[in-house]
Amino acid sequence: MRGTKWIPALLALVAVPLAAQEPKCNDVNAQVQAACNAAVDAYATFQPLAGIAISGGSPELGTARALGGLGHLFASIRVNAVKATVPNPDTTQAPISGGVPAPVVEAGLGIWPGLSGGLLAVDALGSATLLPTGLDKLSVDSNAARVGQVALGFGYGVRVGVLEGSFPIPSISVSVMRRTLPRLQYGSLAGGDQFEFDTDLKATNVRVAASMRLLFIDAAAGFGFDKYSSTAHLRFYDNPPLNTNVRTVPLSRANSRQVLFVNAGLDMMAAKLVGEFGYQTGKDQTLSRNYTAFDPKAGHVYGGVGFRISF
Repeated sequence: MRGTKWIPALLALVAVPLAAQEPKCNDVNAQVQAACNAAVDAYATFQPLAGIAISGGSPELGTARALGGLGHLFASIRVNAVKATVPNPDTTQAPISGGVPAPVVEAGLGIWPGLSGGLLAVDALGSATLLPTGLDKLSVDSNAARVGQVALGFGYGVRVGVLEGSFPIPSISVSVMRRTLPRLQYGSLAGGDQFEFDTDLKATNVRVAASMRLLFIDAAAGFGFDKYSSTAHLRFYDNPPLNTNVRTVPLSRANSRQVLFVNAGLDMMAAKLVGEFGYQTGKDQTLSRNYTAFDPKAGHVYGGVGFRISF
């Protein structure tokens, strides 16, 4: 995709029927059924990739320490990215493979300092995902909230402190966030693709994290659980080769994943430069086809880099 550094996959796409087919795709025309199932496959693989791209790992890069009550806050800008492979909406071509980036602005505000040792300290969390609107094969709902040419997805949540550590004891916290994206469209029938779909996305993120400051280095690690849900509309031509009649198939889908993450960064007093590396576990997507050298059960490596200020 232009602007996202997607590169064409070198692996050929070989289709072999599987036991699991989408019932709503059933059609006497094999070509029509294949196009519909290919769209469902793309939708199924796209959802968890988009979910981890907007979610990342730690809700505050580089630390799990609660802010310490009213008057304390942080703000950060980060770019998350996940290594991805999805079926091509032009089903005659190989799958598309590359990195999916997601710029995210995040902030937090201390609400309550908690009890002795930081127990039950409370922070309010917020985020905004920035979505360029002119990417190849991917477009954003024209009604989405925007700043200039950038569409916005929003998130909100809370972090609760468990322990306000001091070397060699780590700080520990638990957080929950809810993130959403405006409706996206992937592929274009008008542009010559054999299918297209539009979908929204909602992600619920639970994170348990621990962190420690070592001289000028911030280090954090943790694990979490994600739930992704969305509704979609798949569209394809059901009268090939004329391609004059568009058929629409509504779908809803939910996915759950586990995530691991580590952070490391340079502490420059109020400012921090932090990198993140993580892994999202895989799960059988029950795709309609086997794709050469593509494992539908595989997990995904993700990462990010960001700049954070805190007071």
